[in-house]
Amino acid sequence: MRIEQLQAFLAITETGSFQQAARKCDCTQSTISRQIQSLEEDLGIALFHRHHQAKLTVGGERLLPHALKICHEWQLAHQSIDILRAGKQPELSIAAIHSVCAHMLPAILQLFCDRYPHVQLRVTALGSDRALKVLKDGLVDVAIVMDNRMITASSEMVVQNLYQEPIEILMSTTHSLVQYEPVPWTELVKYPQVVFKDGYGMQRLVQEQFSKLGSTLQAVLELNTLDAFRGVVRQGKLIALLPKSALIDIHNDPTLVTRSIDPIPNSSINLSRNVVLVTSSDRLQIPPIKFFCDLVSEQLTEGRG
Repeated sequence: MRIEQLQAFLAITETGSFQQAARKCDCTQSTISRQIQSLEEDLGIALFHRHHQAKLTVGGERLLPHALKICHEWQLAHQSIDILRAGKQPELSIAAIHSVCAHMLPAILQLFCDRYPHVQLRVTALGSDRALKVLKDGLVDVAIVMDNRMITASSEMVVQNLYQEPIEILMSTTHSLVQYEPVPWTELVKYPQVVFKDGYGMQRLVQEQFSKLGSTLQAVLELNTLDAFRGVVRQGKLIALLPKSALIDIHNDPTLVTRSIDPIPNSSINLSRNVVLVTSSDRLQIPPIKFFCDLVSEQLTEGRG
């Protein structure tokens, strides 16, 4: 059974004529006749008395309310898809890492709202791994995260590189590492650290780099907000490895300083993170999502180029 057969059935019922139904459906009378014949064969029952005027049989009467309901639902589905393709979706959901939410997205969101004022934006700050998980589950449309090839390397995912930034050390002005600029790796590994919780790309990145260099990460505390990091580090004993964009306004705090990390001798390891935009190929067919992704790519890649 096909929707065209039911539409032909309803057209004949409404007009009482195969010929007029053909005009209504913008097709030939023979096409209408074949559709009804095929429908009757599928159902195993005649649907019309074929006299000078087509009238419903008992079987046709029984089919009529179901055909009306199915065709109505099909029309609603078609309208819904048309609205989606026209960019009239009610909302756009975004998951992004905290530093992007705090410092980079606000201006981009305003530009988006100027173009699509009817689309409600929903922005959630999440760790990279969690953001990619909710994207794959269909709970958000776009994720701006640290790249994780284990998750993004799938055929339906579209990954746009945005920028790469160095990892720096956040410490108290009273910490002994303040004397170095940059801080040697051999000194860095001696001190306990506060790290992001599991599910945050930064924790995975730092652990991987320490492991590759044969060093032990002294992670004594896990947190998930930048304010919490600053509060703990301010006490003087712990340090934190954080991306540069998370430390943009650190100069406003006289109790905290940042230090770069000295390049590691005889090693290709670079303590930096790669930030990407991730969505799915089907979502890029939706105008507001495509516009947002292009806007992020333009603003963040050019702004850091």
